[in-house]
Amino acid sequence: MNLAIVGLQWGDEGKGKIVDYLAKDFDINARYQGGSNAGHTVRFGREKMIFHQVPCGVLNKQVLGIIGGGCVLDPRVILAEIESLKKYDPVIESRVKVSRFCHLIMPYHIKLDEYREGTKQAIGTTRRGIGLAYEDKYGRTGIRLGDLYNTESFGKKLSLNISRKNLVLMDVYNAEPLSDNEIFDRYMGYAGKLRPMVADDTRILGDAISAGKNILFEGAQGAMLDIDFGTYPYVTSSHTISSSVGIGLGIPPYNVESVLGVVKAYTTRVGQGPFPTEDSGQLGALLRDSGAEFGSTTGRPRRCGPFDAALVRYAARINGAREIIMTKLDVLSGIDSLKIATTYEACAEFDPFASGSLVPKYMKVPGFRQDISAARSPEDLPGAARDYLKAVEEHTGLKIAYVSVGPERDAIIRM
Repeated sequence: MNLAIVGLQWGDEGKGKIVDYLAKDFDINARYQGGSNAGHTVRFGREKMIFHQVPCGVLNKQVLGIIGGGCVLDPRVILAEIESLKKYDPVIESRVKVSRFCHLIMPYHIKLDEYREGTKQAIGTTRRGIGLAYEDKYGRTGIRLGDLYNTESFGKKLSLNISRKNLVLMDVYNAEPLSDNEIFDRYMGYAGKLRPMVADDTRILGDAISAGKNILFEGAQGAMLDIDFGTYPYVTSSHTISSSVGIGLGIPPYNVESVLGVVKAYTTRVGQGPFPTEDSGQLGALLRDSGAEFGSTTGRPRRCGPFDAALVRYAARINGAREIIMTKLDVLSGIDSLKIATTYEACAEFDPFASGSLVPKYMKVPGFRQDISAARSPEDLPGAARDYLKAVEEHTGLKIAYVSVGPERDAIIRM
């Protein structure tokens, strides 16, 4: 089976743990969009690991990890990540392939991202240059990984880009210009280290599909951060929905055989933008503290609030998801009364264009006080927890396939 894992909220749903858990049944784990702004957290034994670029299913030693052409790549980040993973698998580099079609994140992307975020036009990026790299990609001035292996061509493209970016840095931000030669030498060094991993992802995946291998497709962020269908302009710079799999990996869309959505038992958002169920009071603070809701990439505190079923219905529809995995149900333990947003006062369904003014209509479900972190079957859950899950299924129209009750790899219940 070829399965896509997608987040159905604003990211941070726990996709990393889910991909790591499911990858044992797959041959390939392929990332299809995003950059080093991903922060997929995985527990490996007693250690917490955060993946930014590398597909997190590669902790399963039979899995080949692919970073697809739809991603943007920061060579410094991936090389550091690979190095850190070698203590778990000294030859892990042999199981990670990077598409030659990936656009590169360059130092000027990061610099300009930092300066932009320091202005009134800030939208809450991770300041890692991802959006700027995608801008150059679609402006047809980007530099791809494959370009590094034609030294003369790379030098010309780099020189032209730096001359343009330096004008902005100096004239708009009164900043120091960047050096062509220093960046050229640095990226030539990256080119040598990355060479063993550079590949044509379209050929690898095409051959794997023909051979009947199982592929797990992994995205970054969540559906509500999709550049077209999310809460624009407070979104990421790529397509986060399942339709992006084919485009980001160079395979026909019909090769995505199933889509599994991931949702948190409540709702969170990091950065700016609309958030209909946000709770700025006691509940929001409780969820943040109990759920350790701080950005894996930036450390920023996440905004928190009740589960938004209407938002998840919208996200499931645009992704084609019929089943979901719910994470962090254990965080709700100790809350006497739980709320689920079922519709909004002005409309029944989520509308991205009106998302800043939507007022949720809630239903209440009795809470539970038991610690459920040791539960490993539906019967181990208290009745109130099972009732909460039923209410989510009823109001989203989606079947809950798994429930995660803790950060550990095995802290998961198959429903």
